[in-house]
Amino acid sequence: MPKAWVQERKRDYYYRKAKEEKYRSRAAYKLFQVVQKYRFIKNGNIVVDLGAAPGGWIQAARKIVGNEGSVLGVDMNFIKPFSEDNVQTIVGDITEEKTLQQILRLLPEKADVVISDVSPNISGIWEVDHARQIDLARHSLQIALKALKPSGNLFVKVFQGDMLNHFIAEMKQYFEIVKIVKPKASRSKSSEIFILGLSTR
Repeated sequence: MPKAWVQERKRDYYYRKAKEEKYRSRAAYKLFQVVQKYRFIKNGNIVVDLGAAPGGWIQAARKIVGNEGSVLGVDMNFIKPFSEDNVQTIVGDITEEKTLQQILRLLPEKADVVISDVSPNISGIWEVDHARQIDLARHSLQIALKALKPSGNLFVKVFQGDMLNHFIAEMKQYFEIVKIVKPKASRSKSSEIFILGLSTR
């Protein structure tokens, strides 16, 4: 059975599953799978979701935190509103200080978890895309360091490349445990991986 066919079918599986279960994107399953393994989002948590459009991770996080928690989604693009009272969204650029200040104003208290699925506009030039992704991951880290409670967690997307090890070393300065994660729902041919930082120092 050709590998490409298997991967295509796997991709279709999560796409269909998202449609059937009313998730806005197949990315929801990436978050569910990693949370199931590492338990870094819990019922009652306050979560900030960076790069949240169209809202798949917001839906997944909202399901995990339940009625007692809350989710704040941030994206440069408008996110179609949610009916739940404990979900808020804002339009903002995570590289701008004013977006950080807006996040801090809207949070009921410091966050337990920051999740970031932010991506750059893909140019097709690998070195450029990798560098842009690492830069966005760094901005996500800086927001997390200001928005998180002590012992908070960060889950952030990166692209594989020569700047990755330096970013991982940076994460290790701020978190007790740092793990490299590739969820099953992430396409195998994709260069995206995720860095999970557990328990801010």
